[in-house]
Amino acid sequence: MQFQEYLAALRQKSTEIRMEVLKMIANAESGAVGSALSAVEMLVTLYYGQSHNGPIMNIDPAKPNSENQDYFILSKINAAPTWYAILADLGYFSAEEISYFKQAGALLTSNPRSKIPGVPLGGGLPGQGLGEAIGLALALRADRSRNRVFVMIGDAEMAAGATWEALLQAGHQKLGNLVVLIDRNGIQQDGLVRNLNLADPISDKLDSFGFRTINVFAGHDFDQLLGAYEKAVAESRLPVAIIVKTVKAKGVDFAENKSFYHDKPLSREELEEAVKGLERKID
Repeated sequence: MQFQEYLAALRQKSTEIRMEVLKMIANAESGAVGSALSAVEMLVTLYYGQSHNGPIMNIDPAKPNSENQDYFILSKINAAPTWYAILADLGYFSAEEISYFKQAGALLTSNPRSKIPGVPLGGGLPGQGLGEAIGLALALRADRSRNRVFVMIGDAEMAAGATWEALLQAGHQKLGNLVVLIDRNGIQQDGLVRNLNLADPISDKLDSFGFRTINVFAGHDFDQLLGAYEKAVAESRLPVAIIVKTVKAKGVDFAENKSFYHDKPLSREELEEAVKGLERKID
C-alpha cells in the first residue's frame, strides 16, 4: 500500500470510529462527545499506526492478557467511548457490547476497568491513570522487560497536583519506556483551559523535568502524528511527552470547540445531522 493510500485508510478508520462513538453516547444518553472526538486520531494512530520498524504499539487482540506486548492506559477517561470503539473494531470483544455501553451489568462502563479485554488497568480520578502508567513502567524496567507503556492524559488534567507529581517522578527515574500522550484540545467543562490553570508553557516544564517533548500542532493530521509517534518509540533513554493540539468535538461541525458539548450527548436530531456529515467522508 502506498503511503497516501495508507493515510487515506487511517482517515476512513477515524470517520468510522467517530460514527460509532456518537451512536454509543447517544444510545446511552450520557457521555463526553467533545472529549471523546478530540482523541480519535491520536488513538487510531496508536492502535493502527505503523512505523518503519513495525507497529507503533505492539499488541495482540487474540491474547489481550499476554505479557509480551505494550500497554495503553487511559487517564483521560472521557475518551473511553473512543477507546472502546477501537478495541471492539480490533476484536478484543464483540462489537455487540457497544450497544450496551453504560447499561446496568454491561461490560463497557463509563470508567475503564480491567475486566474489559484490552484494558490493563482501570481508573477514574484526574491524574490517576498517569500514576498507574508510571508504576507499571517502573515494574517493567525492574523486570528488564522491553515492553513500552503509553498513557493518554487531557490538558485539563494538568491542573491536578497528582499529574505533576507523577511527571516529576517519570523524569527523575528516566523512564525511557514511557510515552505520555497529551490531548490538548484547550477546552474543559467550565471554559477554556488556559483561563483556569497555569500549565503553559507545557513543553518547557516537561523539558526541565527530564522529558523529551514532541509537539504536534495539527493533531488530526496522520502524517504529523505518525512522525511524532515514530520519534517517541525510537527513544529509549528518556520518557517522551507528545503534546497534541486537537479540536474539541472534531468531526461534528456544529459542536467543534464548544465547551457546551464537553460532557453532553447529541440529541437525536443532532446525531442524524452529524452521522450524515460523517457518512459523506467515507469512500
